[in-house]
Formats: sequence, structure tokens, C-alpha cells
Amino acid sequence: MTEVDLMLRFFLQILVVLMVCKAVGWFGQRFLGQTQVVMEMLAGVFLGPSVFGLLAPGPQAWLFPLNSTYLVGGAEKSFRHPSMFILYAAAQLGLVLYMFLVGTEFNIKLIQHRAKGAISVSLAGIAVPFVLGAGLAVFTYKGWGLFKENITLGTACLYFGAAMCITAFPMLARIIYERKIAGTTLGTLALGAGATDDAVAWSLLAVVLAYAKGSWTYAAYAILGGLLFGFVILKYASRLFVKLAETMERQGEMSQGLFVTTMILLFAGAYITDAIGIYAVFGAFLIGAAMPRGAFVDEIRKRIESLTVSVLLPFFFVYSGLNTKVNLIDSPSMAMIAVVVVIAAILGKGLACTLAAKASGEGWRESWAIGTLMNARGLMELIILNIGLQQGVITQRLYTIMVIMAIVTTLMASPIFQWIYKRHLGHLRDETLAVAV
Repeated sequence: MTEVDLMLRFFLQILVVLMVCKAVGWFGQRFLGQTQVVMEMLAGVFLGPSVFGLLAPGPQAWLFPLNSTYLVGGAEKSFRHPSMFILYAAAQLGLVLYMFLVGTEFNIKLIQHRAKGAISVSLAGIAVPFVLGAGLAVFTYKGWGLFKENITLGTACLYFGAAMCITAFPMLARIIYERKIAGTTLGTLALGAGATDDAVAWSLLAVVLAYAKGSWTYAAYAILGGLLFGFVILKYASRLFVKLAETMERQGEMSQGLFVTTMILLFAGAYITDAIGIYAVFGAFLIGAAMPRGAFVDEIRKRIESLTVSVLLPFFFVYSGLNTKVNLIDSPSMAMIAVVVVIAAILGKGLACTLAAKASGEGWRESWAIGTLMNARGLMELIILNIGLQQGVITQRLYTIMVIMAIVTTLMASPIFQWIYKRHLGHLRDETLAVAV
């Protein structure tokens, strides 16, 4: 395949992905009360082998070819198709930029204001799902085809538990900011708990990968390196970002050089966290969180948000959907496993966080709302599942089951949250915290 053929196919992929995501997003927003990001998760599955591949296997395999066969040393070997590397690169670029945007909306002072409640909710949202996930791993470790053969029971338990712990922090943040309740006690508590949840889940993932590779040095390197990176960025690098903002204020506008400098710092952060093993998305998020609020970050968002959210991010959902094969749930017992995983995810995350929020002094309405938001898995779940699949921990069967769980729990979040607060959103929007002023 020539470079011209690859680029022609890539441009066609762009056309199809954007058209499908736009259509599915419009339908979800108009008739289901869902956000565009949530519906793009479904669009990714639609374009994969589960729907598009079932209806038109030939065109789907040509447009999104997962593998190609080549002769190596006289023998045929299967490799990832070159066009998929381009799609993967676009997906990763969109993911990094999106997490940076999420970081720019993340007010650390709000988290400090409700740290006690956030930690309580987060601990409940980690401990209970982890125990349930580990228990499911023990039950399904052998005979179900969910884990790769060389994976130990300990690794399976750690991974399943970590995957059940995850919260869709970008999704949670998007709902909170779209509903304009980021400065309320509810929004603050949910954001703090979601951020803590994902930080711990990613640390657990580092332990999983270290355990699978037989190297605890890997886990220590990833966790300690991540903590050091976060400390340096939030404590010291944030001062550099303030100076950049002051430069823009003196110039009266953001120059091209100032914008490129900011992007260099962003991708440097993504590279460092990826290199130490906690993945590029958290570096991007921390760089965004360290940015000074005001005209500087508003201008950056204005320049990259539309391209990121509307064009690049959908490629990650499509790339994830290509590995989702619903036909792998091919028996009543396997369907029962999928149902049990979904129920365990809802009870372990949603109910546990609801009760923890109530114990922290919130009312029942606020507690159920927090539990609903924390129960969504969304984008972050897809990231951890893709890593598990790429690292050879799980099979496509468990990947598919967990994607279904992620979609179900994420689809629940927005309409249930809106139903809980449909008469009280105005009151919440008027509620402001002194620390946010």
C-alpha cells in the first residue's frame, strides 16, 4: 500500500467518522438527553464489527482494517494495518488535547474546600468496586476466556478491580460544567471525588502492569514519578504559566509564539507522564489544571476546543469500538456474566458513593446525584480497557463486556442526574462558594 493510498483511506475515515458521530450525537441530544461525548461512545461501537461489520463486513473491513498479513522469513505473519496507526495517532492526539481542556476547567481550590467529603466518597467508590471486581475475577479466571493464558490470578484480580474503580472524570466534569453547577457544593464534591478516584485507579493500573511484568520497580517508578511530576507542575511550573499570561496581558493578545510555547509545554507534560508509565492523558490534565484562569486560558480554549472535541476525539471512540465485538458474548452464561458485571458496577460505584456522600453530611437528593455522576465510566474506562488489551492482560471478550458496562453506566448518568435535579438546578446555579469567587 502506497502513502497516497493510506492518506486517501485516512481522509475517507475522517469523513465517515465525523458524519456518523454527528448524526448519532444529534439523535442522542435531541431524543435521549445525552451529551455529544456519550453518544460518540456508541458511534464507535456502531462503526466497529458489532454493527457496521455485521451489516456490511466487506466495506467495514476495508475502511477499518485491523490487520494485514505479510511474508516474514518465508512465513505469513499478521500485523496491525498501517492505516490503523494513523487512526491511532489521531485518536491519541485528540485524547491528550481533550484531557488538557478538562484540566483547564478544574479548580483545585474547590477540591481543597471539600477535601474531607471528596476523600470519603472517593474511598467508597474505590474500595467497594475493587472488591467486587476482584471477586468477579476469581470467579471468571478460568474457563471463560476473559484473561490471557499467561496472566496470574493476582494480576486478573488487580486489573478487574482497577477497571471497576474508574470514574468518567471528563464526562463528570462535562455534565457539571454544562449544568453550570461547578461552583456549588455538589459540583465541588463530585469533581474532587472523581479526580481522586481516577488518580488511585491509575496507580492501581501501574501496580497491575508491574505485577504482570514481574517488576515492582515499574510501579514505584510510575507512582512516585507521577507524584513528583504533579508536585512540580502544580507548585512551580504554574508560576511559569502565570508569566505567560502576564505576557499576553502586556501584548494585548495571544501571539503565535506564545500559543506554540504553551502547546510545547503541554506535549512535554504528556510525554513525561507517558514515559514514566502513567500515560500521556494525566500529564495533559495536570498541565491544564496548572493554567491560570482568565483571558489566557480562555483564548487557548477558543483556539483548540472545537477541533479537539468535534474532529479529533471521535477517533478515539472509533478506535475503541473496533475492538468491541458483541458476538463474543455468544452464550447465555456469557450474557449472564455481562449482566452481573453491569449490576456489580452500578451497586459498587453508584450505591457506595451515594451512601458515602450521605454519611459526609449531604442530603439524599445531593447524595443520589453524586452517586449517579460517580457511576459513569465513559472515556476513562475505555482508556484503561485499551491499555489492558494492548498489554496482553485481557481478551477481546472481557474488553467487550467492560465496554458494554461503560456504555450502560455512562448513558445512565446524564438523564438520571437531570431527573433528580430538574426542579432544583436553578437553585444550584445560584449557589456559590466563597473560595470560587
